[in-house]
Amino acid sequence: MGPAARERVYVALGSNLGDRSAHLHLARRALAALPGTTLLAESSVEETAPLGGMDQPPYLNQMVLLETELPPRALLEACQAIEGEAGRVRTVRWGPRTLDVDIVRFGDRHLAEPDLIIPHPELPNRDFWQRELAELQPYDRGPT
Repeated sequence: MGPAARERVYVALGSNLGDRSAHLHLARRALAALPGTTLLAESSVEETAPLGGMDQPPYLNQMVLLETELPPRALLEACQAIEGEAGRVRTVRWGPRTLDVDIVRFGDRHLAEPDLIIPHPELPNRDFWQRELAELQPYDRGPT
């Protein structure tokens, strides 16, 4: 059996608690260090208002483009571990967080599992994700 196929994956990063820039940096570094994974490009960092109507601080958001051999489930587990490393505690949906690491697109895959939907269901509703995807598009020329 040959090496695993490498797929292009867009991952959104967000933080609105603590040292937001440091949390994004931790996420970029940790994603780039995953086995069989290369960080190809990163969007600009953008400050955005929180979603969901809760009173909370603004977010720093960024998207990265990865190329990975990891399957979606393994990447999801890695993203959740990275969130935990940054002190993320899941309490309230749409609540404040030290770090949010979301798989937005995974190649051309479409998945609908209870805890993993690809493409991310909120993609059409987040203008900042649209801007970040557009910024990264020139770097997405398919697997090498």
